[in-house]
Parts: sequence; C-alpha cells; structure tokens
Amino acid sequence: MTLLAILMGTLAAGVGSVWLAALLSFGVLARYTQHMLSLAAGALLATAFMHLLPEAFEGTVSAHSLFLVLLAGLIFFFLLDKAELWHHGHEHGHEHGSHPVQPGDHQHHGHAPTSGIWAVLVGDSVHCFGDGVLIASAFMADLRLGVVASLAVLAHEVPHHMGDLSVLRSGAGDRRTALFKVSLAGAVTALGGLLGYWLVERLQTYLPYFLVVASSSFVYVALADLIPQLQKHLSARETAAQIAWLAAGIALVTVVSGFSHVH
Repeated sequence: MTLLAILMGTLAAGVGSVWLAALLSFGVLARYTQHMLSLAAGALLATAFMHLLPEAFEGTVSAHSLFLVLLAGLIFFFLLDKAELWHHGHEHGHEHGSHPVQPGDHQHHGHAPTSGIWAVLVGDSVHCFGDGVLIASAFMADLRLGVVASLAVLAHEVPHHMGDLSVLRSGAGDRRTALFKVSLAGAVTALGGLLGYWLVERLQTYLPYFLVVASSSFVYVALADLIPQLQKHLSARETAAQIAWLAAGIALVTVVSGFSHVH
C-alpha cells in the first residue's frame, strides 16, 4: 500500500508538474505564471514548517541535531544552486561572451545548443530523482505527510519545468518533443521514490533526518528561488493578489492535509 502510494505521489509530482508547466508556458494558463510562483512558495513553506518539521521533531532525536541537519541542508542546497549557476554562466559565456548570470537564470531563453539541452535534461532528472527520495521519506513517516509533500514538490517543480521547456523548445522548436523529453525526466521522480522506499525502510531510525533534509530543500527553494522573483515593485492590487496566492498555497496544503489524513 505504501509503495503504491509512493509511486502515485511521485508520478503525480514528477510528470504532473511538467504538464502544468506546459499549460502555464504554452496554454490557457499562461497569464497565471506569477500567481503560480506565489502559490508554490506558500505550499513549500507550509509543508516544511507545518508538517515535515513537526513530524521530525516528534521523534527521539535531539532538537540540536535536527537543527544542525537543517542548517547543513540549507548550506548544501545553496552550494548546489551556486554550482548550477556557475555551470550555466560558464556555458553561456562560451556561447555569447561575457554575461553575468542573474538569479532565476535557470530559466534560459534563446537558442540552446544540443549539449545545453542534454545538460538540462540530465540535471532535471537528477533533481527529480532527489525529489522522489524526499517524497518516499514523507510517505514512510505518514500517508498524509506523503500526499502533502507530493503536492509541495509538484508546486515547486512547475517554475523549473517551465524553464526546461523553454530551453528544449528553443533547441528543437517543437512543443511536443520538448514536452515528451521533460516528461521523461519528470518520471525519474518515481525511480527516486522506489530507492527512497528501499532506503528509508532499512534506515527507519534516520527518518527524522530525511524529513529535515526535505524541509531544508523546500525552505531553500521558497526563500532563495521563488520569493526573490516576486520581489518586484507592484501596484497595491497586484501586491494584494500576490499575498492572496501565497496564502492560498498555505491553505491548499492545510486542506489537502486534512482530507488525506489517515489514522
């Protein structure tokens, strides 16, 4: 039952986020992209602070140890992000000369060489694999927690997949091909889920640490990647809409958590 739930959750998060990204990039939802960023940020923060961390701290592991893992996780994801930006900036520099890489440059535009396309696909697959392990960790702790984590991963992967679709489309010029390739990368989330199920089952005593690492991932993505993209000079009405969508993300996680609660 747990394994089936992990497979369903990882596929929904991995492939579902790609298709939602396609709707936002190419389809009828294109004008709601900024709202999606706010929704994703709210969902990630709510999942980390209202569900994953409380679940981790309910165990017998000391708070000091868990906070240390949380700090290490945040620094790790910061360094990972820096490495990715350096890689893209290095690659971009070879193609177009000197050009400073800005936050959010994960979402490239313009012509992309074949090597760049494969780099995006490989990087996306590795990222999705990691997401699958984190989702499996949440499901192993509690079915309700797994559903919430799957929802949060789906929300935060959408902006990343929008960038991936843009890169692949600029290289291939074909929406369907780009969507198919990114969907395959998204499906790797299920492989991460399978490994996570096998790993966490054998390392059950370390489950609180897995949950804290998942939390650090969600908090970092929300605060370092999504929210900075929302920090723009907006009208009062646009700011209110931003806050409303952020609150909607928090509310959505809370509602899903309530409906999916399994005793």
